[in-house]
Amino acid sequence: MGFWEYAILFSSVLLGGATAFRYINQGQQVLKLALSFSGSYLFAITVLHLLPGVFAKPDYQTGFWILGGFFLQLLLEQLSKGLEHGHIHVHQHKHSSFPFSVMFGLSLHAFLEGLPLSYFEDFHSTHHGHDHGGEQLLLGIVLHKLPAAFALVSLLLLSRFSKKLTWFCLIVFASMSPLGAWLSEFFKFNPLQVNNLLSFVIGSFLHISTTILFEADDTHQHRISWSKLGIILLGIGLALLADMI
Repeated sequence: MGFWEYAILFSSVLLGGATAFRYINQGQQVLKLALSFSGSYLFAITVLHLLPGVFAKPDYQTGFWILGGFFLQLLLEQLSKGLEHGHIHVHQHKHSSFPFSVMFGLSLHAFLEGLPLSYFEDFHSTHHGHDHGGEQLLLGIVLHKLPAAFALVSLLLLSRFSKKLTWFCLIVFASMSPLGAWLSEFFKFNPLQVNNLLSFVIGSFLHISTTILFEADDTHQHRISWSKLGIILLGIGLALLADMI
Protein backbone atom coordinates (compact mmCIF):
# COMPACT_ATOMS: atom_id res chain seq x y z
CA MET A 1 0.00 0.00 0.00
CA GLY A 2 1.16 3.50 -0.80
CA PHE A 3 1.16 6.51 1.48
CA TRP A 4 -1.92 8.01 -0.21
CA GLU A 5 -3.92 4.84 0.54
CA TYR A 6 -3.04 5.02 4.22
CA ALA A 7 -3.89 8.73 4.19
CA ILE A 8 -7.32 8.15 2.61
CA LEU A 9 -8.09 5.32 5.03
CA PHE A 10 -7.21 7.48 8.04
CA SER A 11 -8.59 10.84 6.91
CA SER A 12 -11.96 9.45 5.74
CA VAL A 13 -12.75 8.42 9.32
CA LEU A 14 -11.73 11.84 10.61
CA LEU A 15 -13.95 13.46 7.98
CA GLY A 16 -16.97 11.36 8.93
CA GLY A 17 -16.43 12.05 12.62
CA ALA A 18 -15.75 15.77 12.16
CA THR A 19 -19.03 16.12 10.26
CA ALA A 20 -20.91 14.83 13.30
CA PHE A 21 -19.56 17.63 15.48
CA ARG A 22 -21.30 20.15 13.24
CA TYR A 23 -24.40 18.28 12.09
CA ILE A 24 -25.20 15.97 14.99
CA ASN A 25 -28.86 17.04 15.05
CA GLN A 26 -29.36 17.74 11.35
CA GLY A 27 -27.48 14.90 9.68
CA GLN A 28 -29.69 11.87 10.30
CA GLN A 29 -31.42 11.87 6.91
CA VAL A 30 -28.13 12.38 5.09
CA LEU A 31 -26.62 9.59 7.21
CA LYS A 32 -29.39 7.19 6.13
CA LEU A 33 -28.80 7.95 2.46
CA ALA A 34 -25.03 7.58 2.89
CA LEU A 35 -25.58 4.22 4.57
CA SER A 36 -27.81 3.01 1.73
CA PHE A 37 -25.11 3.96 -0.79
CA SER A 38 -22.25 2.39 1.19
CA GLY A 39 -24.26 -0.77 1.90
CA SER A 40 -25.17 -1.31 -1.76
CA TYR A 41 -21.61 -0.62 -2.95
CA LEU A 42 -20.14 -2.91 -0.29
CA PHE A 43 -22.55 -5.71 -1.18
CA ALA A 44 -21.92 -5.32 -4.92
CA ILE A 45 -18.11 -5.38 -4.73
CA THR A 46 -18.31 -8.39 -2.42
CA VAL A 47 -20.43 -10.33 -4.91
CA LEU A 48 -18.76 -9.08 -8.11
CA HIS A 49 -15.10 -8.83 -7.14
CA LEU A 50 -14.31 -10.58 -3.87
CA LEU A 51 -16.36 -13.79 -3.90
CA PRO A 52 -15.26 -15.01 -7.38
CA GLY A 53 -11.61 -14.66 -6.39
CA VAL A 54 -11.73 -16.52 -3.09
CA PHE A 55 -13.66 -19.42 -4.64
CA ALA A 56 -11.17 -19.79 -7.50
CA LYS A 57 -9.35 -22.61 -5.67
CA PRO A 58 -11.84 -25.40 -4.91
CA ASP A 59 -9.50 -27.08 -2.41
CA TYR A 60 -9.52 -24.03 -0.09
CA GLN A 61 -11.96 -24.06 2.84
CA THR A 62 -13.33 -20.70 1.76
CA GLY A 63 -16.91 -21.21 2.92
CA PHE A 64 -15.86 -21.90 6.51
CA TRP A 65 -13.86 -18.66 6.66
CA ILE A 66 -16.76 -16.66 5.24
CA LEU A 67 -19.06 -18.12 7.87
CA GLY A 68 -16.44 -17.34 10.52
CA GLY A 69 -16.26 -13.69 9.46
CA PHE A 70 -20.05 -13.44 9.36
CA PHE A 71 -20.55 -14.81 12.86
CA LEU A 72 -17.62 -12.91 14.36
CA GLN A 73 -19.28 -9.73 13.08
CA LEU A 74 -22.48 -10.91 14.73
CA LEU A 75 -20.58 -11.23 18.03
CA LEU A 76 -18.81 -7.89 17.61
CA GLU A 77 -22.19 -6.22 17.26
CA GLN A 78 -22.87 -7.18 20.86
CA LEU A 79 -20.11 -4.69 21.69
CA SER A 80 -20.47 -2.13 18.89
CA LYS A 81 -24.31 -2.08 19.02
CA GLY A 82 -24.46 -1.71 15.25
CA LEU A 83 -22.47 1.52 14.93
CA GLU A 84 -20.56 0.09 11.96
CA HIS A 85 -23.81 0.41 10.01
CA GLY A 86 -24.90 3.70 11.46
CA HIS A 87 -26.99 2.84 14.51
CA ILE A 88 -26.91 5.32 17.36
CA HIS A 89 -28.31 3.99 20.63
CA VAL A 90 -27.68 6.11 23.72
CA HIS A 91 -30.55 5.34 26.12
CA GLN A 92 -29.25 5.45 29.70
CA HIS A 93 -25.62 4.68 28.98
CA LYS A 94 -24.23 8.09 29.87
CA HIS A 95 -20.94 8.02 31.80
CA SER A 96 -20.86 4.21 31.76
CA SER A 97 -18.59 1.63 30.13
CA PHE A 98 -21.00 1.32 27.19
CA PRO A 99 -19.18 3.74 24.82
CA PHE A 100 -15.87 2.00 25.54
CA SER A 101 -17.29 -1.42 24.67
CA VAL A 102 -18.55 0.15 21.43
CA MET A 103 -15.07 1.54 20.78
CA PHE A 104 -13.48 -1.86 21.37
CA GLY A 105 -15.89 -3.63 19.03
CA LEU A 106 -15.52 -1.03 16.28
CA SER A 107 -11.73 -0.91 16.59
CA LEU A 108 -11.31 -4.68 16.43
CA HIS A 109 -13.58 -4.82 13.39
CA ALA A 110 -11.60 -2.01 11.68
CA PHE A 111 -8.26 -3.69 12.46
CA LEU A 112 -9.38 -6.99 10.91
CA GLU A 113 -10.64 -5.18 7.81
CA GLY A 114 -7.25 -3.59 7.30
CA LEU A 115 -5.24 -6.83 7.37
CA PRO A 116 -5.83 -7.99 3.76
CA LEU A 117 -5.51 -4.53 2.18
CA SER A 118 -1.78 -4.86 1.51
CA TYR A 119 -2.39 -8.03 -0.50
CA PHE A 120 -5.60 -7.19 -2.31
CA GLU A 121 -4.09 -5.55 -5.42
CA ASP A 122 -2.01 -8.64 -6.22
CA PHE A 123 -4.94 -10.90 -5.36
CA HIS A 124 -7.25 -8.91 -7.65
CA SER A 125 -4.72 -8.94 -10.50
CA THR A 126 -4.26 -12.71 -10.20
CA HIS A 127 -7.95 -13.60 -10.20
CA HIS A 128 -9.34 -10.92 -12.53
CA GLY A 129 -6.54 -10.82 -15.08
CA HIS A 130 -5.79 -7.08 -14.96
CA ASP A 131 -4.08 -4.56 -12.70
CA HIS A 132 -6.74 -1.86 -12.53
CA GLY A 133 -9.64 -2.05 -10.09
CA GLY A 134 -7.56 -3.14 -7.10
CA GLU A 135 -8.88 -0.28 -5.01
CA GLN A 136 -12.44 -1.65 -4.58
CA LEU A 137 -11.70 -3.11 -1.16
CA LEU A 138 -10.13 0.15 0.02
CA LEU A 139 -13.07 2.19 -1.30
CA GLY A 140 -15.57 -0.22 0.24
CA ILE A 141 -13.93 0.14 3.67
CA VAL A 142 -13.78 3.93 3.33
CA LEU A 143 -17.44 4.21 2.34
CA HIS A 144 -18.75 2.34 5.34
CA LYS A 145 -16.24 3.90 7.75
CA LEU A 146 -17.58 7.41 6.98
CA PRO A 147 -21.07 6.81 8.44
CA ALA A 148 -19.62 4.60 11.19
CA ALA A 149 -17.38 7.49 12.31
CA PHE A 150 -20.34 9.88 12.19
CA ALA A 151 -22.35 7.50 14.38
CA LEU A 152 -19.46 6.98 16.83
CA VAL A 153 -18.94 10.72 17.39
CA SER A 154 -22.69 11.25 17.73
CA LEU A 155 -22.88 8.51 20.35
CA LEU A 156 -19.96 9.89 22.35
CA LEU A 157 -21.29 13.46 22.29
CA LEU A 158 -24.80 12.35 23.23
CA SER A 159 -23.22 10.35 26.06
CA ARG A 160 -21.80 13.66 27.36
CA PHE A 161 -18.18 12.90 26.52
CA SER A 162 -15.94 15.95 26.21
CA LYS A 163 -14.87 17.05 22.74
CA LYS A 164 -11.23 16.28 23.57
CA LEU A 165 -12.01 12.71 24.61
CA THR A 166 -14.30 12.28 21.61
CA TRP A 167 -11.53 13.41 19.26
CA PHE A 168 -9.11 11.01 20.96
CA CYS A 169 -11.53 8.08 20.45
CA LEU A 170 -12.06 9.10 16.82
CA ILE A 171 -8.31 9.19 16.15
CA VAL A 172 -7.89 5.74 17.74
CA PHE A 173 -10.71 4.37 15.57
CA ALA A 174 -9.24 6.04 12.45
CA SER A 175 -5.87 4.37 13.15
CA MET A 176 -7.13 0.80 13.35
CA SER A 177 -7.52 -0.12 9.66
CA PRO A 178 -4.21 1.54 8.67
CA LEU A 179 -2.55 -0.27 11.58
CA GLY A 180 -3.91 -3.62 10.40
CA ALA A 181 -2.72 -2.96 6.84
CA TRP A 182 0.70 -1.78 8.03
CA LEU A 183 1.30 -4.74 10.33
CA SER A 184 0.29 -7.23 7.63
CA GLU A 185 3.09 -5.92 5.40
CA PHE A 186 5.59 -7.41 7.85
CA PHE A 187 4.11 -10.89 7.48
CA LYS A 188 4.66 -12.87 4.30
CA PHE A 189 1.27 -14.49 3.95
CA ASN A 190 1.08 -17.31 1.45
CA PRO A 191 -1.79 -17.46 -1.11
CA LEU A 192 -3.88 -19.72 1.13
CA GLN A 193 -3.58 -17.33 4.10
CA VAL A 194 -4.45 -14.32 1.92
CA ASN A 195 -7.48 -16.20 0.62
CA ASN A 196 -8.56 -17.04 4.17
CA LEU A 197 -8.12 -13.43 5.32
CA LEU A 198 -10.20 -12.08 2.46
CA SER A 199 -12.85 -14.76 2.98
CA PHE A 200 -13.08 -13.75 6.63
CA VAL A 201 -13.53 -10.09 5.68
CA ILE A 202 -16.10 -11.07 3.05
CA GLY A 203 -18.19 -12.71 5.78
CA SER A 204 -18.05 -9.47 7.76
CA PHE A 205 -18.95 -7.39 4.68
CA LEU A 206 -21.92 -9.63 3.89
CA HIS A 207 -23.29 -9.14 7.38
CA ILE A 208 -22.80 -5.36 7.40
CA SER A 209 -24.04 -4.67 3.87
CA THR A 210 -27.14 -6.86 4.06
CA THR A 211 -28.04 -5.43 7.47
CA ILE A 212 -27.84 -1.92 6.02
CA LEU A 213 -29.96 -2.85 3.00
CA PHE A 214 -32.57 -4.72 5.04
CA GLU A 215 -32.90 -1.68 7.27
CA ALA A 216 -33.23 0.72 4.32
CA ASP A 217 -36.99 0.28 4.70
CA ASP A 218 -38.07 3.18 6.92
CA THR A 219 -41.72 2.19 6.99
CA HIS A 220 -41.25 -1.52 7.84
CA GLN A 221 -43.81 -2.24 5.12
CA HIS A 222 -41.35 -3.86 2.69
CA ARG A 223 -40.85 -0.73 0.63
CA ILE A 224 -38.30 2.03 0.47
CA SER A 225 -38.41 5.58 -0.81
CA TRP A 226 -37.51 6.38 -4.40
CA SER A 227 -34.57 8.46 -3.19
CA LYS A 228 -33.09 5.51 -1.27
CA LEU A 229 -33.73 3.15 -4.18
CA GLY A 230 -31.87 5.56 -6.46
CA ILE A 231 -28.95 5.77 -4.02
CA ILE A 232 -28.80 1.96 -3.78
CA LEU A 233 -28.77 1.61 -7.58
CA LEU A 234 -26.03 4.25 -7.74
CA GLY A 235 -23.88 2.23 -5.34
CA ILE A 236 -24.37 -0.96 -7.38
CA GLY A 237 -23.69 0.94 -10.60
CA LEU A 238 -20.41 2.29 -9.24
CA ALA A 239 -19.29 -1.23 -8.34
CA LEU A 240 -20.18 -2.42 -11.86
CA LEU A 241 -18.18 0.42 -13.42
CA ALA A 242 -15.17 -0.10 -11.15
CA ASP A 243 -13.81 -2.93 -13.26
CA MET A 244 -14.40 -1.16 -16.57
CA ILE A 245 -12.43 2.07 -16.03
